[in-house]
Amino acid sequence: MPLPAPPRSPRRSPSAALLLLLLGGLSALAGGLLGFGPPAHGGQAGGSTTPTLGEALSPSNGDQLALTEHLQRIGALFYGAWWCPACFRQKSLFGQQAGDRLPYVECDKTSEGRERCQAAGIKAYPTWVLGSRRLEGVQTLEELKHWSGFGQGPGSGNP
Repeated sequence: MPLPAPPRSPRRSPSAALLLLLLGGLSALAGGLLGFGPPAHGGQAGGSTTPTLGEALSPSNGDQLALTEHLQRIGALFYGAWWCPACFRQKSLFGQQAGDRLPYVECDKTSEGRERCQAAGIKAYPTWVLGSRRLEGVQTLEELKHWSGFGQGPGSGNP
């Protein structure tokens, strides 16, 4: 006795599939136009100053948090781009909580961000700027401590 044929799934006409695609695309487009999503540069989204870079996987330790606070206090800036894997690696070195508080400037999400980075003379990502001093490329935490004067002298770093 032959086995019964498997049940057929209802077929959608090409126009029905096209309609679903268009409706899905329209809702995604509307979400983008209406601004649903993270701020374009250095704003607060869920408390993060770096929402466009993704989330670090490890929690921060006290040293990472202290360095982030020090960098904020002295006016250092971390320039990067949302698509930059090196920028994500730089943020990840600080862990989740400290990485979300970095003094970050997004250089390639909006025209305002691009103009700000161009005015600052940013030519590579990531770039750290403190006054007239700058560092390009991913920096270790130790390199950033040394460059920024963390823990050297009164009120300049580690409590």
